[in-house]
Amino acid sequence: MFHLIVLCSFISLFLLPPVNLAAVSDYEYLKLPLLRKSPFPSPTQALALDTRRLHFLSLRRKTIPFVKSPVVSGASSGSGQYFVDLRIGQPPQSLLLIADTGSDLVWVKCSACRNCSLHSPATVFFPRHSSTFSPTHCYDPICRLVPKPDPAPKCNHTRIHSTCPYEYAYADGSLTSGLFARETTTLKTSSGREANLKSVAFGCGFRTSGQSVSGTSFNGAHGVMGLGRGPISFASQLGRRFGDKFSYCLMDYTLSPPPTSYLIIGNGGGVRSDAVSKLRYTPLLTNPFSPTFYYVRLKSVFVNGAKLRIEPSVWEIDGSGNGGTVVDSGTTLTFLAEPAYLLVVAAVRRRIRLPIAPELTPGFDLCVNVSGVSKPEKIMPRLKFEFSGGAVFVPPRRNYFIETEEEIQCLAIQSVNPKVGFSVIGNLMQQGFLFEFDRDRSRLGFSRRGCALP
Repeated sequence: MFHLIVLCSFISLFLLPPVNLAAVSDYEYLKLPLLRKSPFPSPTQALALDTRRLHFLSLRRKTIPFVKSPVVSGASSGSGQYFVDLRIGQPPQSLLLIADTGSDLVWVKCSACRNCSLHSPATVFFPRHSSTFSPTHCYDPICRLVPKPDPAPKCNHTRIHSTCPYEYAYADGSLTSGLFARETTTLKTSSGREANLKSVAFGCGFRTSGQSVSGTSFNGAHGVMGLGRGPISFASQLGRRFGDKFSYCLMDYTLSPPPTSYLIIGNGGGVRSDAVSKLRYTPLLTNPFSPTFYYVRLKSVFVNGAKLRIEPSVWEIDGSGNGGTVVDSGTTLTFLAEPAYLLVVAAVRRRIRLPIAPELTPGFDLCVNVSGVSKPEKIMPRLKFEFSGGAVFVPPRRNYFIETEEEIQCLAIQSVNPKVGFSVIGNLMQQGFLFEFDRDRSRLGFSRRGCALP
């Protein structure tokens, strides 16, 4: 069964033709700013959104068929956190999409209005206003790659205007549905020039409903830019032109003014040479039950240099696709398999040199009182994570001890049941690091260098 899944996924790559780009040299790459929106969710709110997102992702995992731009913080079926400003259509219409490594589908909110005065600009995409909008036919091979409504309408191969419907459902009953189509997008390249990317495949969502795609957790976004490993993701479509690799640096959003984070799509001209030399790589793993996600093998956790006695089986993906560790841009906090989490909390508690807070912030198991301490991060226990291939990840303490209330800091790590879910390295833990998703070589690289302001 595993070999069949891999073979079908490989064949699906050829169903989607490469994106056509006009006037872009072989040495250029895309550089997209990643944006965050304020006000930011409180730690308790972020935890609730993360828990909801992971619940959705774990449910979706069981039902998935085998079949330089700035990044802004957002919330797709969870705390989301980072957005990309995508200009789509001709003339271009600007929309804010959540950048999500945990999904494949690219979709935007659409309106079929003729008199569009009821809709504010830059809130939905108007296909009627674009000269390059092209609905996909239901008999187009690419239509096989998108989730369909149930029951799916019958495809009439004799009709020219038989469109390709899609419906993407979330665990809480939220959904986006509409037509799968192709369109031209306009993005900035590394040289500062604009590139027109033709025939980008995406979902035009004429119907969106539910908290995951329209409520406060969506945080004003107009769609989702899926960056997962599937053939219809934005990273897959553009990777065939720019090089099958993307990277990002998530800067510390608590700084004032907050620095800009960037999503780089392409072979890394945006990464400084000294950063490349410092990248530490770990292999990307494939979970046939979850082909979208970027899995890595976490081997060991250290607290102040002491290796914790965690059974290796705690980190493994089992025969049903449960367990393992995912690197995810759409989850804020970090989640560890419960047996490992309990050992980490106990080890940190033993080594902490600050008074334990008498009342815990709701949802957090370890909080300390930092009143009167000018730089509490200097005396917090240090965590170190070792991945397969010898890659060692040592995040700064501020990436996992966060202020939840005045003069109270809590350990920003949560537990997850590995029998029904998976461990997650969230975006807060990733801050200040260059992360490179090298899909061509099936490896993930990271480095503290390379995140300097451009």
